[in-house]
Amino acid sequence: MLDVPLSRIGDKGLFTRELEDALRDQSVHFAVHSLKDLPTRLPDGFAIAAVLERADARDALIAAAPVTLDSLRRGARVGTSSLRRRAQLLARRPDLDIHDLRGNVPTRVDKVLRGELDAAVLALAGLTRLELTSSIVEVLDADVMLPAPGQGALAVEVRSDAMDISALLAPLDHQTTRLATTAERALLAELEGGCQVPVGALARRTADGGLHLAAGVFDLDGREAVRAELAADVADDAAADALGRAVAARLRELGADAILARVRRASSVHPSTTPES
Repeated sequence: MLDVPLSRIGDKGLFTRELEDALRDQSVHFAVHSLKDLPTRLPDGFAIAAVLERADARDALIAAAPVTLDSLRRGARVGTSSLRRRAQLLARRPDLDIHDLRGNVPTRVDKVLRGELDAAVLALAGLTRLELTSSIVEVLDADVMLPAPGQGALAVEVRSDAMDISALLAPLDHQTTRLATTAERALLAELEGGCQVPVGALARRTADGGLHLAAGVFDLDGREAVRAELAADVADDAAADALGRAVAARLRELGADAILARVRRASSVHPSTTPES
């Protein structure tokens, strides 16, 4: 469905259903996903057995010429399939001409290198894993572009009753990554963040061993945003979940619900629990 913007598909489990079907019929023992593609509430009968150590969670600007986000020409054509990225791009550069960009990562990169677009924004982790870093001209820090909840992390999904498989996979679980992404995904769930809603979040360990979560909700045109952050001592999933929900509550106090309601009306997205691609 490459001719339809992701924001208008709004389908729960869009990137995971076929893999979960294979798990259900036991033709595979486990499935590996980009964590940001997994719904915050898994279907009944499934569980996350491990979250692998996170790669760099930031987004990256790719271009054929040596430019930065701030030095792109006025009116430059920038590609992205993400409403989150679109909103934050326009917040910083309202003059940019944002184009919907679909396809796999190499296809998106090729469109930029062929000159169909002046630049595009993609996840740094995906570009690194596919050895496509030569096209990166700038890595966008979180104060410029908050990443999607769970971005940069890989998750291993299993059937809930496959205790032997879960036990085999347990050593792969990276606790710091699990706690950070649990906080981010709890925030998304609390906001009823659905497919392609412009919500960014990033949790990181603090110097004293706590967990700091920064998050934002952005209007589509980049003109309005609410941001909140909070740090807490987090030693288990329950505490990480509570941190995420506390930051979500703060965002709601600042007006997040009104922004998200406008976004859903504008993009015909209904609340679900599927993060962006």
